[in-house]
Amino acid sequence: MNLTIKDIAKMAGVSPGTVSKIINNYGGISDKTKKKVLDIIQDTGYQPTFSAKALATKKSNLIGLIYAGKVNVDFTHPFFNEVVTSFKKTIGMLGYDIIMFSNEQFYKDNGSYLARCRHFHVDGCVIIAGEEIEEAIYELVREDIPCMGIDLELNGPRSSFVMSDNVNLSRKVIQHFYLHGIRDIGFIGGNEDNAITKFREKGTRETMEQLGLTINEDWFQNGDFQEKSGYQAMNKILESKNHPRAVFAASDMMAFGAINAIREKGLRVPEDISVIGCDDIDACRHSSPRLTTVRQDKERLGKLAAYMLNDLINGKSELKPVFIDSELVIRESCKQ
Repeated sequence: MNLTIKDIAKMAGVSPGTVSKIINNYGGISDKTKKKVLDIIQDTGYQPTFSAKALATKKSNLIGLIYAGKVNVDFTHPFFNEVVTSFKKTIGMLGYDIIMFSNEQFYKDNGSYLARCRHFHVDGCVIIAGEEIEEAIYELVREDIPCMGIDLELNGPRSSFVMSDNVNLSRKVIQHFYLHGIRDIGFIGGNEDNAITKFREKGTRETMEQLGLTINEDWFQNGDFQEKSGYQAMNKILESKNHPRAVFAASDMMAFGAINAIREKGLRVPEDISVIGCDDIDACRHSSPRLTTVRQDKERLGKLAAYMLNDLINGKSELKPVFIDSELVIRESCKQ
């Protein structure tokens, strides 16, 4: 027989709320009532359900994990996989479990992240940035559910976000090129509407202007952070009358695609064109040439997202965004 909290309450002659408070070790209940309820639970073998445990506390200890965007990152994406692993470990230590919300059927059934969050009584959400962020994300963020963005700007009443300092990240790359005598520089970004692309391109353009470098618009192309798009963007750059002496790709995957395109044209990396990527995924250490890249602190991103979300859940409603520093890792794809 599958008993419910209402069955236990009826047997004990108390309300379901009283039973729930006893299950969750809340005070304010007489020893006599507590003993009576606990004896019934022991005699019947009743196992409290998730809903019963959450009834009195109004907390589920559940965190919703959302991969946002019409084009969202794959679960195996090297960068986000490491960030989410760090987040999961930290949020678990803080006493939470994670429930993942899929948007695969989202556009067919008019799904709502807000409705699903309320259905499962999540305490908060972590939202991973993708491409073409759906309006349902901002509907969720405008409400009272605590939300933490990773590489995604969130500005709701109970939200904040963490991301690398992408402007400074780009500045390091351009200064490195400049210090090694390279003046002709190209840039391959992700989707032009993507916040990360905007920050990295902003840092690239501002630093080139500060150093008095000419910006050739033909050498600034966009992809989608994946290898194929880096290959296509690099081919467009190489169609121009002259080619740059260096290219900064806003992801390692696009950098790999760019290197393939450069080689197909009979050019060498880094002798003819230096290439720097971004993310420092494992493949950078094993590619040929080994890829120079910008290492983002993926573990710190995940940990900060977890602790900040926990603070939002527990009443800190005004947390400013956090921008994390990065490190330029010099390998073989760039002149040293």
